[in-house]
Amino acid sequence: MQTPTPFIAPEVFDTAQAALARVQAIYDQSVWHLRQAMQRFVAGGDLQDRVRACYPYVRIETTTDWASAHDADHEPLSYGFVASAGLYASSLTRPDLFGPYLLAQFDLLIRNHGVRLEVGTSKDPMPVHFSFAENEHMEGEMSAARRARLRDVFDLPDLTAMDDGIANGTYAAAPGQPQPLSLFTAPRTDYSLHRLRHYCGNSPSHFQNYVLFTNYQFYIDEFIALGRAEMAKADSPYGAFVEPGNVVTRRVGVPAQADDALGAAPPRLPQMPAYHLVREGHSGITMVNIGVGPANAKTITDHIAVLRPHAWLMLGHCAGLRTTQQLGDYVLAHAYVREDHVLDEELPLWVPIPALAEIQLALEKAVSEITGCEGPELKRLMRTGTVASTDNRNWELLPDNTPQRRFSQSRAVALDMESATIAANGFRFRVPYGTLLCVSDKPLHGEIKLPGMANHFYRERVNQHLQIGIRALTLLRAAGPAQLHSRKLRSFAEVAFQ
Repeated sequence: MQTPTPFIAPEVFDTAQAALARVQAIYDQSVWHLRQAMQRFVAGGDLQDRVRACYPYVRIETTTDWASAHDADHEPLSYGFVASAGLYASSLTRPDLFGPYLLAQFDLLIRNHGVRLEVGTSKDPMPVHFSFAENEHMEGEMSAARRARLRDVFDLPDLTAMDDGIANGTYAAAPGQPQPLSLFTAPRTDYSLHRLRHYCGNSPSHFQNYVLFTNYQFYIDEFIALGRAEMAKADSPYGAFVEPGNVVTRRVGVPAQADDALGAAPPRLPQMPAYHLVREGHSGITMVNIGVGPANAKTITDHIAVLRPHAWLMLGHCAGLRTTQQLGDYVLAHAYVREDHVLDEELPLWVPIPALAEIQLALEKAVSEITGCEGPELKRLMRTGTVASTDNRNWELLPDNTPQRRFSQSRAVALDMESATIAANGFRFRVPYGTLLCVSDKPLHGEIKLPGMANHFYRERVNQHLQIGIRALTLLRAAGPAQLHSRKLRSFAEVAFQ
């Protein structure tokens, strides 16, 4: 037997604002229903009936195919439309977090297709874990036996509803079912939001739309120093700096908010700590220390992708493979050799990972501005070429020099363990990506990391490298998101949402 599921009947709306308000109402009702029941369950209440609440959905139906981008009345858009006539829908979550994003997507659909938006209660159950407030941990108050009964009363996360078939291009709707509007279903999004809190140590609401990844704590140390310095400037464009544990430092002169008091530095750093220079409209910069290896790189980008950032860049160290390179030289990746293996099932190796002109130009310009180098001098400092990423940290020890042969055949100029993964997942999730690495050793030429060399390198290059990454993101932000979300990242049968 099942208690009545909260239900708000479908209704059509002419404006994005009205549609979003209904999404919020349905979501709030479902969350309230689950929280009330969970509180009774934790208190020992005997809930005999199954408790269920469902996500809101948005749906459109269009009877005409999308007009050609060559028509005078239409701009060559990369998103905000569906390619062919039909029925399209997606379940939605966290309208409090995704409100501005959803407003933009709804508005594009209405303007581009002249349709009304239908909003209602979906048939997708909301797992009870995803209804908890961010600072609630009610399940920890229950006995093991009581926790075991959870699945008899509530819906728990169902991995079959969270696969990445849409993003991977393998999803096929059942006959009569609508095609998707978004890359991610509501349960898949909620799953990643919870994973971000676990891996990065702070709320997803703090993440910004421009992201830097690094594989060394030295870069994070510099980012922390820069973030705290920005908070001491009354004219800084950033309003807050957030560290793991949701520790918020507001810019001088900016009053604290009520939630700031809930932050507390964790006893130990999370696996991939994230730091956020917060700017209005989530247009600031997030930096994440992903550690070493492609598994971490895939894990974190799998989850940050649901936030739909405007760009992510890899800043890290690499092995230089050419005799002409010096320690401290930069490498701007324009192609990738993928020997990381973590994405082989989701993104076949025959899929090319193209360089994105907007990202490449911003990175090159940032290197020139920060270093003061131009022309031949810039070319001596920064090599543009292929970066190989491997999942074998000790590739140098393999017999018969087979890795070296492959690197030579691919024309690779640098080797690391994360860049190809981050670029490939950017391609897979339609997030603009780029890579700027710094040569920290040259193992093929006997120049391996030694303590004295490493310390000197870190002092000389880390701050400059970070400044280049921040400047590149600043240039990309100034160009605007519409210039970044390239049609190169989208297929001929693409979802409408960015």
